[in-house]
Amino acid sequence: MNATTDTRTATAWTGEDTAPATAAPRPPADFKIERETHKLEKRLCRETGKAIVQYNMIEEGDKVMVCMSGGKDSYTLLDILLKLKARAPIHFDLVAVNLDQKQPGFPEHVLPDYLKSTGVPFHIENEDTYSIVKRLIPEGKTTCSLCSRLRRGILYRVADELGATKIALGHHRDDIVQTLLLNMFFGGKLKSMPPKLVSDDGRHVVIRPLAFVAEKDTTRWAAHRNFPIIPCNLCGSQENLQRKQVGEMLRDWEKRFPGRVENMFNALQNVVPSHLLDGALYDFQGARATGVADENGDKAFDTEEFPAAPTLAGMQVVQIG
Repeated sequence: MNATTDTRTATAWTGEDTAPATAAPRPPADFKIERETHKLEKRLCRETGKAIVQYNMIEEGDKVMVCMSGGKDSYTLLDILLKLKARAPIHFDLVAVNLDQKQPGFPEHVLPDYLKSTGVPFHIENEDTYSIVKRLIPEGKTTCSLCSRLRRGILYRVADELGATKIALGHHRDDIVQTLLLNMFFGGKLKSMPPKLVSDDGRHVVIRPLAFVAEKDTTRWAAHRNFPIIPCNLCGSQENLQRKQVGEMLRDWEKRFPGRVENMFNALQNVVPSHLLDGALYDFQGARATGVADENGDKAFDTEEFPAAPTLAGMQVVQIG
């Protein structure tokens, strides 16, 4: 595949050559809302398509199992993948899967009714993991670790039964940064969520097509599309959940320091192993002077130079004194 073909393929996924349709004149307020919604849709498709192309997430003939929880992110994932499927330069199939964990009050009809309306093939797997979690986890303790292990095993089995070649999860950019901080704060590891990786059982490929998408965009898209959101009363509502606390911290940072979360995410794509301390990633013991200049070499006492912090639009920085 030559460079021109690569560019055309990427463009087909991201839709960057799609000209906006000419619409009839509308009242200013309606036009502004419609324009912003159109920009949001293009951004979601562009960022999702870019991730798919960059990490080769979906290939010709793939059967992608889209895991549906009933939350805003999984609805957005399926919705955008359906849009991309219609214009992608390859053929692939989608199947939506929901694990009904038998939580009290869970509206069993909501997801099947919605999925029928989309026309996408779907499968509802019924497993009473709720009772298992509640029986084994003491009251007041967070339930995510056990719940996650149970769900993972069940979904791997379902993927085998359905003949799925990829398992798509709805984690977005903010989830990835949250995981990075959680591992740093509580796990002592520099580790996050991968955009694409072979599963821990070695039998499946897990992908996260929303890896480049900001959470605020999935929130806005879910509101625009009026998805029938199902709140999670098993894990997502736990106030002492570390992930929830880190998420609130990131949202506060984004308000006070616009662009900080984006910079942290970009850092995950610009790793310099020689400037960390992991001997498994860089041979510190074998380092020898070569006499050849290296931009990534140690600059001793020189301080790092960073671009000026962005200011909020419409605001002017005034220096006093």
